[in-house]
Order: sequence, then structure tokens, then C-alpha cells
Amino acid sequence: MTEVQRRGFLTRLTAYEPLTLITLASIAGGLFVLQRLTSEVLEGESFRFDEVILLALRRADDLAVPIGPWWLTHAVDDITALGGITVLSLLTALITTYLLFDRRWPIAIFVFSSVLTGWLASALLKVLVARPRPDIVPHLVEVSDLSFPSGHAMVSAVTYLTLGALVARTQRYPSTRIFVMAAGVFLAVIIGLSRIYLGVHYPTDVFAGWCAGALWALGCWLISKRFIPSRAPDEAVEAGNGDSR
Repeated sequence: MTEVQRRGFLTRLTAYEPLTLITLASIAGGLFVLQRLTSEVLEGESFRFDEVILLALRRADDLAVPIGPWWLTHAVDDITALGGITVLSLLTALITTYLLFDRRWPIAIFVFSSVLTGWLASALLKVLVARPRPDIVPHLVEVSDLSFPSGHAMVSAVTYLTLGALVARTQRYPSTRIFVMAAGVFLAVIIGLSRIYLGVHYPTDVFAGWCAGALWALGCWLISKRFIPSRAPDEAVEAGNGDSR
């Protein structure tokens, strides 16, 4: 190993190690928060907190009417659809197909499997906790499954954050990568808030969904960073030829 190669290796190592430590610390912290939320929900300790927020979003004289102008409910209903299985399935399929056509086979397969397993994890958590839907206020949309964690919050976080993190790795410019990640976070947040506004989830359901979804996306990003190449095979060859020159 030449002196230049040794310096390059040490630079990558010192840059990667703090990032890895921060990521692992974030995962540990997220797991702790998720465990505490789940424990409080199972023991019924979070009910008062949830009740206060849900009631604050409705008119005191008519709990069937949410606060805000008339058009806000319609807008929130449109926003919550962005976290539905239909929209997220289409988005995942389209991005996976794009990556396949762009000859990024490993990352395309990893994107699809990461999102799919995240959805399965969300369904499993619902069954394990088995929390019924809130009945504090009337629901503004029809729901039928269990409540904790919020499927819309977790699945949208899993999908948008995982897609954002993995697709960002294929982008050349830092500004583009930041925008892709920021867009994923923004969508996950507003979708989760829409579920609280519509009265179909307790706030703790949504917080737990965000936490679990972010943990899943972070874990997927860490695995992809270590094992999944972000470049297409021909780009990697061209980069290698350029370095050799």
C-alpha cells in the first residue's frame, strides 16, 4: 500500500467511524423511546396525554367538527392518502423500476426488500400490541384495523425515509441528496399529523410509528452504506478508469 493509498484509507476510516457511532447511538435511543412508548400504552399511562390532544383538535360544542377552516379537513384527507398502501406501493414500484432501468440492480432490490419488510414489521407490531382505535372523538375517515403503532405513520416513514436515504446515495450533488432526504422527512411528518387530526389515531400511535419507521430506515441505510454499491456497474468501471489515468 502506497503512502497516498494509506492516507486515503485513514481518511475514509476516520470519516466513517463517527458516522457509524452516531447512527448506532440513534438506533439505541430510538429503540429505548419505542420501548417506553409501547410500555406506557400497554399500561394505559398515555391515555390522558392522548385525550387532551385529540379533544384540542375538535370544537368543544361539537366533537365531530375539527378546528380550522372548512377546506383544511379536505386537504388533510388528501395528505393522509399519501401514506396509504396504494400510493406507497405505486411509488415503491416506480422507483424500483427506475433503479433497475438505471442499472443499479443491488440498490433497486434492496429498496424493494427494505420497504416490504418494513411494512411486515408494522403489521406485526399492531398484532402484538393490539390497541383498539380511539373512541374519544368521531373518526373523519373510515378505519378498521388496530391502532398502535400508526400504520400510516410507520409505513410512510419506512417508505419515504428508506427511499429517500437510498435514492439520495445515487445522487451526485450534496444539495440534491439533502433535498431528497428533507422531502422524505416532511412527507412522513405531515402524514402522521393528518392521522391525529382525523381522529383515527392516538398521538402516541403516531409517535411510535415515526420512531419505528425512522429506526427501520436508519438501519437499512446503515446496511446499504456498508454493503450496497450506489453506482451502476458501468459508472464504477468509468470511475476506475478515470482514477487510473
